Amino acid sequence: MSQSPTPDPQRSTLSTPHPLTLGYKASAEQFGPRQLLDFAVQAEGCGFDSVVVSDHYQPWRHSDGHAPFSFAWLAALGERTTRVRLGTSVVTPTFRYHPGIVAQAMGTLGSLYPSRVFLGVGTGESMNEVPVTGVAWPGFAERIGRLKEAIELMQRLWTEDRVSYEGRYYQTVHATVYDRPEQPVPLYVAASGARAAELAGQVADGFICTSGKGPELYRDTLLPAVERGARAAGRDPAGIEKMIEVKVSFDHDRQRAMADTRFWAALALPAEDKAGVEDPIEMEKRADALPIEKAASRFIVSTEPDEHVEQIGAYVELGFRHLVFHAPGPDQSRFLDSYARAILPRLRERYG
Repeated sequence: MSQSPTPDPQRSTLSTPHPLTLGYKASAEQFGPRQLLDFAVQAEGCGFDSVVVSDHYQPWRHSDGHAPFSFAWLAALGERTTRVRLGTSVVTPTFRYHPGIVAQAMGTLGSLYPSRVFLGVGTGESMNEVPVTGVAWPGFAERIGRLKEAIELMQRLWTEDRVSYEGRYYQTVHATVYDRPEQPVPLYVAASGARAAELAGQVADGFICTSGKGPELYRDTLLPAVERGARAAGRDPAGIEKMIEVKVSFDHDRQRAMADTRFWAALALPAEDKAGVEDPIEMEKRADALPIEKAASRFIVSTEPDEHVEQIGAYVELGFRHLVFHAPGPDQSRFLDSYARAILPRLRERYG
């Protein structure tokens, strides 16, 4: 079972100067913070280039679910590693967080670990924002408007002193982030549609999306929107790093590879089945009702290394250079070792 796209040779992809970066998705919703730290440290030792963690207030599943505070967790990881890039995928800096607080948190991390941290942001999901704030979940127009303001405010706080900002949604009066790195923290915008992808092209250092959807989404909608946004803002699209979270289940035993995807079955739910669901118990119930073939449909499930690399390579050929691998199984240590032996060297040899 594979959900990787087939590149269209008649279409040019976005050229990029960025080196091939192979990252590890730290599954914060699946493992406790301390265990997850051990996996992330192992990822650096196995040769991964980055570690990316999500920032959920609630996990997709209530049973055995976790949701650590991403900024605290990244600081702990920074102290235990020396090389890997550290980032979020993604923070919503618009409801439970004020963007000024996110700017302060990432400024501190950037000061502690210079040139190693980046911030991924998005418009958010109601399951993470509504339960803890009670906010009436707004439509996309307001969410994207809030994100635009939040990005502008954070970027100013990383580069200016005494920022007085008067936006529709956010205001500051002589605000200063006192502890921040010499260079602003790189900011990435996550998108599943054209409008947010255009925003990434207009204002961000990078663009984030996830794998396992129809190839036309990446080829015909998202990547062209990034390019369109960049050109409209007078920017070079090649300067924007294209990151994709690649969902992979790799094992010599195909049944095991399929079964490992069960914890993340909610990812395969249709959008209409997830919209407005803010209770992990209800989300878990809906996900558990899916057959295993459907649960695995968002993942590249394979048992043979060359075939696996071929399927991943379709994303590289589309223009993605930062691949963050999300493995769904409970034995993350085994995944890291097997990927370091069988997959990372093949990818670097072929695309590096």
